[in-house]
Formats: sequence, structure tokens, C-alpha cells
Amino acid sequence: MESPVPQRRLAAILASDMVGYSRLMEVDEEGTLARQNKHRKERFDPKIAAYHGRIVKSTGDGLLVEFPSVVDTFRCAVSVQLAMSEREAQVAEAQRIAFRIGINSRDIVIDGDDIYGDGVNIAARLEALADTGGICVSRSVFDQVKGKVKSELEDLGAQRVKNIAEPIQVYRVRMQPEVDAGLQGYR
Repeated sequence: MESPVPQRRLAAILASDMVGYSRLMEVDEEGTLARQNKHRKERFDPKIAAYHGRIVKSTGDGLLVEFPSVVDTFRCAVSVQLAMSEREAQVAEAQRIAFRIGINSRDIVIDGDDIYGDGVNIAARLEALADTGGICVSRSVFDQVKGKVKSELEDLGAQRVKNIAEPIQVYRVRMQPEVDAGLQGYR
């Protein structure tokens, strides 16, 4: 009897992680958790839904999100980061909640409601390369958003990352508000 062929599809993957989560939790567990949940409810989740994303999993301080469109993924990420920066501007730097985001577009393997594969792993490695409050994207994302978004992308060159055999061409997003016809002013 043959094993079933795994289901695959092309997807845009966003990996997000809160910067300094352990430090913030050590100082104020309940306050950090309440603020994080408020940001999710008021910022992340509505933007993900507006840009047609699906939250695959939440891991305490991180999110893994799948989108059918690379441009929508990019616009969602920029929108979230700008909103977070604006929202946390009045908070003391040591208590600020900020995220790093990595975006990749690649074939993924589907197992129930979860996703796996190099596409997911690379998105997570890109997230780790991003600055606090920043976004890093792969070459495949760069190629698909070039000329379709306002933000500039800075070429960081080929980067070697943990457990990925080939170097990844990485681009840092220089954020500017992204606007599209359906979501103008959605910040």
C-alpha cells in the first residue's frame, strides 16, 4: 500500500516574533500578556483578516500566518509594524512591545491545519534577521512586490542561516505606509 502524497500549495508565509518577550514577561507577566493580547485583538488579527490571511499557529510571543497573496502579506506586515510603532511611541523604551517579521513565498506542505517545509523555515529565519519593528523578505517576495508597493527594499545580500543549506537573498523593508484601493486608511 502506497503512502498518500502530501498536499502542497504555493503560499506567502509571515513569521512574527515579539522582541524581548522573556524580559518583558519577567518584569510584568500579567501586564505584558494583557498588552500583547490587546495588540493581537486590535492590530494583528483585524489586519490579517483584512488582507485575507489565516493564522496557522500562535506560539506565545509568535505567529505563523499563511496568505494567498504576497502583495497582501507585505501590505499587512507594513501596516502592522507602522501601527505598532505609532501605538507604542509613548511607552518607555524598556517596556515597548515590538515585533520582527519575516516573509517568504514558497511551496508548503499541508498537514491538517498546519503548514511545514522550507517555505515556513525560511520565513522564520528571515524574521530572526529583521530589526526590532522591522521586516525582512526573501528574493521571491522581492520579485513579486517590486513595483507594486511604496516601501523601498534594501538588498542585504545572500545570508547564511541556521539549518538552511543554501544562502538566502535577503531584503530589508524601509517602511512607508502602503495604500491599496480596498484598504485606504486602514492603519
